[in-house]
Amino acid sequence: MDAPWYVLHSKPRKEEFLLDQLRLNKFTAYCPLLRVTPINPRARKVRPYFPGYVFVQADLTREKASSLQWMPGATGFVAFDGAPARVPDGFMPLLRQRVDEINASGGETLHEIRPGDTVRLVGGMFAGYEAVFDARLPGSERVRVLVHMLQRRALPVELPAGQVKKKPGRS
Repeated sequence: MDAPWYVLHSKPRKEEFLLDQLRLNKFTAYCPLLRVTPINPRARKVRPYFPGYVFVQADLTREKASSLQWMPGATGFVAFDGAPARVPDGFMPLLRQRVDEINASGGETLHEIRPGDTVRLVGGMFAGYEAVFDARLPGSERVRVLVHMLQRRALPVELPAGQVKKKPGRS
């Protein structure tokens, strides 16, 4: 049986450094990275899907947790009641698949969607709703949409860009 997966906190903007440190120390590790189109062409072309976190596979009955949590670039495990929290079985393949799908579709850039376009929400608590695309939020891979609720009111909602798909046909 494979060792369980855990999540390590990384220092700010040190996810890839921590990933390299884990791999140099012979750990299986994963940091989901998304392709992005930055405003500044000299900025990084990839960003962590979960900024500040790196997944690591380890048997903590054989490895000392302290050897991982104090590794250069790390600030400790995601933990509950002082014990490192295990990632649920089956989550890692689903995460890898989702990140691959996002990157295969060109990342979470949404260049084809313009303010005023009708979009379908495909994730989160508003999945299945239609909304009007309002704006990309600066400095993040998030967007603002206007969800039409009861009494013809439009509720502004901020979502990850991956939860918004352009509605086929006319907008």
